[in-house]
Amino acid sequence: MQWETPRQLFARSALTSEGWQNNVLLEISSSGTITSITPGSLAPSGVATHPLLLAGMANVHSHAFQRAMAGLTEIASGAGNDNFWSWRQVMYLFKQRLTPQHVEIIAQHLYIELLKQGYTAVGEFHYLHNDASGKPYANPIELSERILAAGKASGIHVSLLPVYYETSNFGGMAANDGQKRFTHRLDDFITLLTALKAKEDTGMNLGIAPHSLRAVSEPSLKALLAALPALGMDNSPVHIHVSEQVKEVDDCIAWSGKRPVQWLLDNAPVNSNWCLIHATHSNPDEVARIAQSKAVVGLCPTTEANLGDGIFPGADFLHHQGRIGIGSDSNVCVSPFEELRQMEYAQRLITKRRTVLCDEKTPSVGRSLYTRAANGGAQAIGLQSGALAVGKRADIIAINTDTPLLADKQEDKLLDTLIMVSQTPPVTHVWVAGNCVVENGHHRLEEQTSTAWKKALKEITA
Repeated sequence: MQWETPRQLFARSALTSEGWQNNVLLEISSSGTITSITPGSLAPSGVATHPLLLAGMANVHSHAFQRAMAGLTEIASGAGNDNFWSWRQVMYLFKQRLTPQHVEIIAQHLYIELLKQGYTAVGEFHYLHNDASGKPYANPIELSERILAAGKASGIHVSLLPVYYETSNFGGMAANDGQKRFTHRLDDFITLLTALKAKEDTGMNLGIAPHSLRAVSEPSLKALLAALPALGMDNSPVHIHVSEQVKEVDDCIAWSGKRPVQWLLDNAPVNSNWCLIHATHSNPDEVARIAQSKAVVGLCPTTEANLGDGIFPGADFLHHQGRIGIGSDSNVCVSPFEELRQMEYAQRLITKRRTVLCDEKTPSVGRSLYTRAANGGAQAIGLQSGALAVGKRADIIAINTDTPLLADKQEDKLLDTLIMVSQTPPVTHVWVAGNCVVENGHHRLEEQTSTAWKKALKEITA
């Protein structure tokens, strides 16, 4: 198997920034950007022909370690009130068992899975910082470096979003024992950012993630944002959980007299660098204001369903030309196609109509969902990607269209079927910044990583 960086790609069909084009030749620079796109071409000698090329998808929100929890939280407690908060207690117990080696193995296994499903970049909302007792490691960025090592080995681009976490609820309530692996003092967190900033390269960019309004005090949030220019992070991604749960909304109102999204928009410089994760319980005024700010809403439809969060008012947000990205969050699902399908179907259930997340300009549900999420996702994690266009990163996936469900379908109908009809997405090749990391459906490290994953999981759950 050859794992060389291609200088040229050829496809019978490609969804480019100019729309669908046929017999497309893409040329890629040594730095991994697309330098030309020429439709109506002939395949150059020695260059393979792919049936379909799409821009790779950015995953805006992942907690990598939670992939190892998948399937372990689906037994009812018997009290009849299982919800996000009871799930969180199980998660708190689970993460206590993780060693730095476990964190790296789990992340590497997950990232290979994400690549094989069509994600080319991941926003890692990374809040494991301390050891199981709550003390910093001798190397304070130990666990961050484990995430970066996993990204480098797998070949996925990592937008590392270290989480700042200091309180357990609104009003500065002290963090509890379950949160001791997450917490920092502000000066220590800025020291961590300084160390990580020095590690930025073509395979990693750095942002920040004040966890939520309940986990970060108002003075600390403002001080953290004020510190970014001195770190050279003026335009870095800023991600925050907001309005995920009804209890969170109620607690925020009790604390401030305002709802979480309302408070955030009134008190923070929310702009196109920001990604509001979930924003599930946003009212119409908040939806309009988020769209006006040009921030991305990071939706994680499968996790939001799994945790019983609720459904974001997507139809209203689309009406205001809001920007969306998708994430795998707790990683019970690793397919961007499944996330997009879940997003549309949830909107159909609450609106009681079909073909919701599209418009007159782009009436195809599949194309509307894919292009919006690809562009919004790239914006959210700070990458020049998300579309096949000259000057964009060559983050690209190839699809096998010679399957029963896709047979004789083209362009929008083909993409509609890929997204809206349940199937194993036939992703054959994946390129990240022009580097081939999945070839003929396989990753070169998947077997050895799978073996390490099984050993780690046995140790964690013993």
